[in-house]
Amino acid sequence: MKTLATRALATLLAVTITASAAPTARAAVPTAPPDASPLGLIPPRLSYLDGEVSFWRPGAQDWSPAEVNIPLAPGDELYTAHQGDLEMQIGTRAFVRAWGDTQVGLSNQDRDFLQFKVTNGHVSVDVRSLDPNQTVELDTPQAAFTIDRPGYYRVDVEPAQTSFITRRGGRATMTPAGGPSVVVTPSEEVVLAGAPNASVQAYVAPDLDVWDQWNYARTEELIDSMSARYVSSAVYGVDDLDHYGNWRVVPTYGSVWVPNAAPAGWAPYSTGRWIWDRHYGWTWVDAAPWGWAPYHYGRWVSIDGLWAWAPGPIVVRPAYAPALVAFFGAPGVAVAANAPLLSWVALGWGEPVVPWWGSSRFVGRPSWVGWGGPRVVNNVVVNRTTVVDVKTVTVYRNVGVQNAVVAVRADHFGRQPVREARVVEVDTQRLQPVHGAVRTRPDAASFVTGSGPAARPPEAALDRRVVATRPPARTTVASPPSVVAAPAQATAPVARREPAPRIVAAPTPAPVASVPPRPPFGASHTERVRPASPPARVEPAPGRPNDAVATRSLPGEPANRLAPHRAAETPRGAPAGHARPPHAPERDQRGR
Repeated sequence: MKTLATRALATLLAVTITASAAPTARAAVPTAPPDASPLGLIPPRLSYLDGEVSFWRPGAQDWSPAEVNIPLAPGDELYTAHQGDLEMQIGTRAFVRAWGDTQVGLSNQDRDFLQFKVTNGHVSVDVRSLDPNQTVELDTPQAAFTIDRPGYYRVDVEPAQTSFITRRGGRATMTPAGGPSVVVTPSEEVVLAGAPNASVQAYVAPDLDVWDQWNYARTEELIDSMSARYVSSAVYGVDDLDHYGNWRVVPTYGSVWVPNAAPAGWAPYSTGRWIWDRHYGWTWVDAAPWGWAPYHYGRWVSIDGLWAWAPGPIVVRPAYAPALVAFFGAPGVAVAANAPLLSWVALGWGEPVVPWWGSSRFVGRPSWVGWGGPRVVNNVVVNRTTVVDVKTVTVYRNVGVQNAVVAVRADHFGRQPVREARVVEVDTQRLQPVHGAVRTRPDAASFVTGSGPAARPPEAALDRRVVATRPPARTTVASPPSVVAAPAQATAPVARREPAPRIVAAPTPAPVASVPPRPPFGASHTERVRPASPPARVEPAPGRPNDAVATRSLPGEPANRLAPHRAAETPRGAPAGHARPPHAPERDQRGR
C-alpha cells in the first residue's frame, strides 16, 4: 500500500478541481448580525517536550503527563522532572524553555503583557522579535525581571539565590522585593542572594554553556522555516509543517499542506482530545507533533480521498480559534444504548465557524474572523458583506467524506482521548448542527491532556513566594498538589493555599553602574568580588571524567556560578536545533 505522502504526490499533481466540485456561484443568503468579536489572545503553545514533564490546570484533580500542543492559560503550571525539558512558543520568533527540575507557571496574559513565575530550576527566554509595547515578566523568589526588547535571557533559581543573565543585546529591568528597579544591561549577569531583601552582585555574562548553545541552535532552526512562505507570520508551529508533510499547489485551493503517513481512515480532529480552557471553552489538543497550525487556523479539504490543510490567502494577523469544526448534537444521533452523541467535522474550504466561545454577541454567529479566502455557506460562495442567519447553515462539505465525522457519547466528550471514546458508525443523515454553545459541562477530567502518573514538584517549590509587578489571574479552584501533600495516585484536589506574590511597583529603571570589564585570563588577583555566601555546589554527574575541560568566565570560576557542573559538559560541536537537549545534571541525595 502506498503511503499517504506518495499518494499525495501522485494525486495532487494530477488532480483538477472542476467547477462542479467547487462551491457554486454567489447567491443570496438570509441575513443576521455581522461578526461581533475582536481578535482574541493567542495562547502560548507547549511546543516541545522531552523526558518527564507534568501539567496542572486549575480544576484538575492532580498533576498529569503534559502533552505537546496544549494552549496554555493563566493558572497553568508545568514541572520538568530531572530528565525533562520543555518549550513554550510565546510569539512567532519567541520561545520560553525549561531544563530539568524546573517549576514554571503562566500567571497572566494580556495583549501586551505575559507573566511567568519560576520558583525553582532553569528557564531561558529566547526572543528574536517582540511587538512594540509588549513585555514578558519572569517572577522569581528574589525579584521580578521585565523584558521589553529582543535578546536571550536566562534565569537560574536555587533555594538560596537567583541568577539572571542577558545576552545578544538583551536588556531587562530587575525589580527586587526591597529596592528600586535596576536595568540589567546587555551581556550582564546579576546574582541575588538572601531573603526577604536580597543582596545583589553584578558580573559580566559568563560564556555560553551546553544548554545555552542548544537554545541558540534550536531557535535558529525554528525561525528558518520553508512553510513560512505559505502561512501568516503570526501563526505558531509553522516549522513543524516542514518536517511532517509536503506543500502542493492545486486549483481552487492554492497552496495546501498534506501530512505524511497518516493511518488509514484518519480524519482531522480524530487523534487528540478536547480540554476546557477558561477563556476559549472547549479547545482541541491534537496528538500529532505538527498539530497546532492546522487545527487553529485555515480549513481542511479532501482531494481525491486525501486530506490536505488549506491555510487560504495570507492574513496579516489571523485570529486564533480553539478549533475550526462544526458540531452536531443530540437528539439527532444515538447509539444502540440510546445514549446521545456529540459529533463534529472539520470545516471545509471557506465555511464559517459558529463560535461556542467568546462574548454573547459572538457566540452562535457565523464567523470568518481570521479567514482571508472566499466565504462559503451551504456550498455557495457569498459576498463578504452578506450577513448570514445561523439557522440556515446546514450543509458542511466534509460531512460527505468517508470517516470525516467524528462522534463520541456526549457523556464521554472532554473526558478522555477521542481515539478511546470514538463511535465508529454515525448516521450522517440525522446530524443536527449545534448553533451556539456546546452544552456539555467540563468536569475534573476535562482539565488534563494525559493519563497515568505524573511527577510532582517538591512542596518547597510550590510554597516558594515570588516577587511580581501584578497579582496572578484569579482562579477559583485549589492550588496544584505537591509531592508531599498527597500520594501520586491521589484523585482529589489537595486543599492548599498558594502563597501570594510580593507585589512591587511597576519598573521605573534607575541608573546602574557599568559592569566591570572581564579581567585577562590568568590575572586571578584582579578577579571581581563574588557573593559573600556562594550557593551550595553540586558534584559532577557520576561517570564524567574528572579532567573534562571547562570554559571559564573568570580564573577559578565556573561558567555558571549556580550550576558549575554545566561547565564540564562540553558539547561535541554545536547541537542541532532538533537534537535532544542536554540533560540536567545529577543531584546529590539532599536534592541540591
